[in-house]
Amino acid sequence: MNYHQYYPVDVVNGPGTRCTLFVAGCEHKCRGCYNATTWRVDSGKPFDQQMENRIIQDLNDSRIVRQGLSLTGGDPLHPHNLPAILHLVQRVKQETTNKDIWLWTGYTLGELSSAQLEIVDEINTLIDGKFIQELKDPALVWRGSSNQIIHFLR
Repeated sequence: MNYHQYYPVDVVNGPGTRCTLFVAGCEHKCRGCYNATTWRVDSGKPFDQQMENRIIQDLNDSRIVRQGLSLTGGDPLHPHNLPAILHLVQRVKQETTNKDIWLWTGYTLGELSSAQLEIVDEINTLIDGKFIQELKDPALVWRGSSNQIIHFLR
């Protein structure tokens, strides 16, 4: 898996102060996407053990109270990203205390494969659906277009 950006302190992509990872790879290629540079799976930088360890360390750093991890992109549920994302979310659940995980995907909940659902079973909140330019609404919180649904899973 590759990633484009990592923010150890983010207050935009989900509630509270969070760590946010923007991964590479998206099959949806939505018209009007604000992050089209992340579409290619081979773009960005390799997501390696050092970056994974940094995310866990940042989530556990008590100098800044972080509510959790946000995974966006690109699309964390792109087939190419599934093994790395599953490993990361499992580590977050095992190695941090009271940190929630939010994930944005262009797939809808009903379209997800069993491998994608394995990841969804590990997260707290899923924001699903493609960005649709005609349904864009800047007043929406944590979504770009009104078709996207926030699923509070646990």
